[in-house]
Amino acid sequence: MSHDESKAPSRLKKFLQSWLINTLAVLITVVLLRGHIRYAETIDLFIASLLLGILNAFIRPVMMFMALPLLIFTLGLFTLVINACMLYLVHWLMGTHFEVDSFGWAFIGSLVISIVSVVLNVLTGTGNARITVRRGPPRDPNRPGGDGPVIDV
Repeated sequence: MSHDESKAPSRLKKFLQSWLINTLAVLITVVLLRGHIRYAETIDLFIASLLLGILNAFIRPVMMFMALPLLIFTLGLFTLVINACMLYLVHWLMGTHFEVDSFGWAFIGSLVISIVSVVLNVLTGTGNARITVRRGPPRDPNRPGGDGPVIDV
């Protein structure tokens, strides 16, 4: 078995984990934003999350590159608008199978999906996000500031 063949099950597992987390994040968003983001059938939810993942893999990097000046000017906050565009694009592509009431609701929905995805990735140990809590260095009496815990995200 070649080196690439041994990595195939690992890649498939990672893809399936990512898709499941993304689907759960979209489902939680649909529940929280009831009535403003909705899907027709359960299969539509899975298709919408898969389509969102595909768009995020291929279209989002192009949009990020094209919006680089805005991303720099807004210190990265324009990423939220790009994420909303991706969710609204899923709505546009799927029609009545996955509906988002407006771009504003797509913005809120993409924010919720991002937060839920980060939390689920941290809880499952997938993804790159890690949270560690450690004690800071001993307090120097000559410097102002606290000596409480330091939280790295």
